[in-house]
Amino acid sequence: MTVQWSGHTGASSYKITATPKNSPERPVFAQFGGNTVMGSVNSLSPNTVYTMQLEAMDNNLRVLSSAKTEETTAPDVPSIGQAYSKNSDSITVEFTEVSGATSYILRAESKTGDFFKESTVSSSPGTMVELQPYTDYVLSVMSVNLGGRSQPSYPTEARTVVMAPNLNTSSPTNGTILVNWDPVKDAVLYTLVIIREGSNTRLKLNTTDTTVKFDNLEPGTTYCIKGTAWDSEGRTGDDVTVCQITRPQSPDVTHVQVTPGRALGIAVFWSQVRGANLYLVWTSNGQNCSTENSYCYINPADCGQNHSVYVIAYNDAGPSSPSEPANYITYPCPPENIWVEEPRAGNCSVMWDGVPLVEYYMAFIKRDDGMETFCNTSLTTCPFSCMCGYTYLTTVFPYNQAGSSPYGHVRNYTTIPCCPLDVMIKLVSTETLEVMWTPVKGAELYETTAAQTKDVIHCNDTAPVCALSDLSCNTAYSVTVTPCSDLRGCNRTCKPQTHETAPCTPEILNMTQTNSSTYRILFTTPNTPNTNYTITATGRYDRQSCQSTNSSCVLTQLPCGSVYEVTAVATTAVGKSLPGFSKTLETGPCCPMSVNVTQVTQAMTNVTWSPSTGARSFITSLTSPRGYAKCHTLDTHCLMGCITCGTNYSVNLEAISSTGQKSECKYRGFSSSACCPTGVKLYRRTNNTLRVYWRSLGPQIYNHTVELYGTGANYTCMAAAGSMYCDIQEETCGDVYTVVAAPVEKYGSKVTFCQPRTYSGGNKIQGAHLL
Repeated sequence: MTVQWSGHTGASSYKITATPKNSPERPVFAQFGGNTVMGSVNSLSPNTVYTMQLEAMDNNLRVLSSAKTEETTAPDVPSIGQAYSKNSDSITVEFTEVSGATSYILRAESKTGDFFKESTVSSSPGTMVELQPYTDYVLSVMSVNLGGRSQPSYPTEARTVVMAPNLNTSSPTNGTILVNWDPVKDAVLYTLVIIREGSNTRLKLNTTDTTVKFDNLEPGTTYCIKGTAWDSEGRTGDDVTVCQITRPQSPDVTHVQVTPGRALGIAVFWSQVRGANLYLVWTSNGQNCSTENSYCYINPADCGQNHSVYVIAYNDAGPSSPSEPANYITYPCPPENIWVEEPRAGNCSVMWDGVPLVEYYMAFIKRDDGMETFCNTSLTTCPFSCMCGYTYLTTVFPYNQAGSSPYGHVRNYTTIPCCPLDVMIKLVSTETLEVMWTPVKGAELYETTAAQTKDVIHCNDTAPVCALSDLSCNTAYSVTVTPCSDLRGCNRTCKPQTHETAPCTPEILNMTQTNSSTYRILFTTPNTPNTNYTITATGRYDRQSCQSTNSSCVLTQLPCGSVYEVTAVATTAVGKSLPGFSKTLETGPCCPMSVNVTQVTQAMTNVTWSPSTGARSFITSLTSPRGYAKCHTLDTHCLMGCITCGTNYSVNLEAISSTGQKSECKYRGFSSSACCPTGVKLYRRTNNTLRVYWRSLGPQIYNHTVELYGTGANYTCMAAAGSMYCDIQEETCGDVYTVVAAPVEKYGSKVTFCQPRTYSGGNKIQGAHLL
């Protein structure tokens, strides 16, 4: 047991005493010089606990200082029974185990001294690894406990065996496995054993070659091969086992199908083969797919192709031989060029370029309202009925035994916009036509023209309405509504519709009065013949009108004393013209309802009349062959002289308005009264009678009455027609008399305006004296 310590000042020597703790053995000691700091105590018992005491002493062997500790000695030395090698990199050592050892250390040294290695093991046997193959080693064993390791055992020599061959296997065909390896150093013979997986049958082969080929094996089957090398001493070295699967046999293609859908592909089906973990499918145009299943899809596949396909099975050994090729054709390609022709309106044909590998075509035509039609043909054209204003989506699918092409190019074809069928033209003013129609399919814009305006576009709008303004009156216009679209342009085949503007406005030329309530109106006729003209006279309280197709019209029953606004309007089947400029028509004043002529004197009359509507002044005239009398006044009466007695007068009155309009009024004639007698004389006769004598200026057709007014008595007498005197019996004489002699007119009325004469006389009047 070795002890190490730190020096003590003044110490000249040190003493170590080892005393067994649980043993009757005697202590053992050792002494060392003062300059020593480490020392060993020998002849101790193995695997024993000792109390170790260290004492520092001076020259007089007096103890200056001491220290104690307990330690255990190493176990006893084991001995090697045998050493042998089963693997090229290890040697196994069998040794005796000793009491108290917790583990053992194996030591290997090369005889050349260039290798040294220790390895701890727990018990016997122990194996030293990481050695070199076919190499001589010197081996020893040491036991170990808490106190340390024992001394090495007596050594023994052993040699490692040769290493196993490094087998490389492959399967060049589905019935063979080829094994080869590099020569193993120091090996003189090799042994190979092959066994099929799941079988107990073994095949053993000894050879000095480094290549072996096993034939007549099952395809796709795993074989395990064990290889061992022998050295010259007849010892077998390491063995190694490798497993190799043979290549699979060729699969058989069972079905090839073109997959439906928009992405064209090929589905290939085959029978699975044993031992294959992967299948690779190849086509003659270089496409492929791989899978672990028994089918595979090749995407994408070109349309219109005629190819073959074969399948190769794979496993870890490699590929099988290709299967027999299976031919297939893909769907036809869709036509690249599709178009629509419309040789006649409504008759369309969808046409396309032919493609290879086609048995027939299906052409589909879908209208933009959802209506769809199709045709089945082996040609490259398909007729269909097309309507104006629609967009047609056309596509063509070619078919062969693989099916139809998965997609088709869609071509749009838009027919020309439809012509509006319900064009309605309405006259909204005399020279403006409003054109309205229902929007039509396919039209994005409408052009509205009139032929009479040199096809000037009046409206270019998206709205289905147009106003043609600033047109000529009384003119028939041929109006055309032309629908247009961006794709097809304008439909120039639409039929025009004719509509006439309102008649032109007539103008009043002259207004002539034909009688008291009738006026003739002359006006212009600027319109076509047979145009009806209406003349309207509008007064304050009434309205009168007349109609004519000529240039004149008579207004009747216009009341007197009225003012009218007279306008002319032309009317046709289309409508009315604007009214012409109005002219004022003033009817003559109304004739008074009654005129009364009263004679005031023999030569003067008083004429009165009733009020007259519209009249401001009057001219009254009394006319006879013997003369006339006239009066112009603002009043409704007039005093007129120059009247001749006993004469028949015609009574006329002219009513005049403030503007000079006149109305000639005729009334029942007036007869002036009989003439008053002249030369009236009063005579007294002998028989106390009074005779009044006179002379008549007029015809002797009237009776006369004589009245005498005296202070004493009043007398009256009557004289027959043709008589020129009248006798009166006087009762009182000598009186003063007022004599009035007057003719008596028809119906007994007496002329009242004859002048009286006053006479005086004596008892007997020879001749009266006029006072």
